Amino acid sequence: MNALIIDSYYVAWRELKKYFRGKTRLIVTVIQPFLWLVLMGNAMSRLTNNPFAAQLLGTGNYLTFMTPGVILMTVMFSSIFSGTTVVWDRRFGYLDKLLAAPIKRGAIPFGKMAASAVQGLLQAVIIVIVALLFGVKFQSGFLGVLAILFIAMLLSFILAGFSLALSVKIKTIETLMAVINLFMMPLMFASNALFPVKVMPAWLKAIAKVNPITYAIIPMRDLTVSGWSIHILWYTLAILAIDAVVMLWTNWVFKNAVAE
Repeated sequence: MNALIIDSYYVAWRELKKYFRGKTRLIVTVIQPFLWLVLMGNAMSRLTNNPFAAQLLGTGNYLTFMTPGVILMTVMFSSIFSGTTVVWDRRFGYLDKLLAAPIKRGAIPFGKMAASAVQGLLQAVIIVIVALLFGVKFQSGFLGVLAILFIAMLLSFILAGFSLALSVKIKTIETLMAVINLFMMPLMFASNALFPVKVMPAWLKAIAKVNPITYAIIPMRDLTVSGWSIHILWYTLAILAIDAVVMLWTNWVFKNAVAE
């Protein structure tokens, strides 16, 4: 187990070094949430002038309602493409070197998933700072913000695992991105990231209730809009933890299929 942790650390460190060396990518990481909050937040700002709409959202400020959704979307768009790193490593021969190296094979997915979780944390921190500058108040306080950041990391870990599992069998960037986009947009719009589940039609509500994205956004929104709700927090964290364990199955996928 110690060897697996150490090997995963070095795989994750390599991924993070590539991330921080990409200056353009870092700039986009800062600008993207700013644009989401400015454009979407202001475009829908008058929605809460309607008392019924404000009651559905749970707040008189749509930007406050939307901030957890922006965190989710930013983390999702970043982590869901983690599998592309495997495709590139395979194309340039680096994956063969990793497989031949005296490291635990499970460290390859674990390290990449851990790196994605760290990137998700950094992106979530940036969004929280931008939101605070725009006047968003997190009702759960500093500890609530830490809980939101932890959920963002966990979600990033899960989505990265899903993407990596796909990348084992998909050999080209074009095909992988097409398949990921097929899942990504429905996952986002069939959740409560932008609008509350209460206003959805019955068939969409049914999908939203089994969507893992919904279970990530519920506690994040509660912590932002209304404050602490311990039973909801623990319930949703348990579901996300189960999803994370399932995604750890990527370890076995890599052991049996990555070298094919």
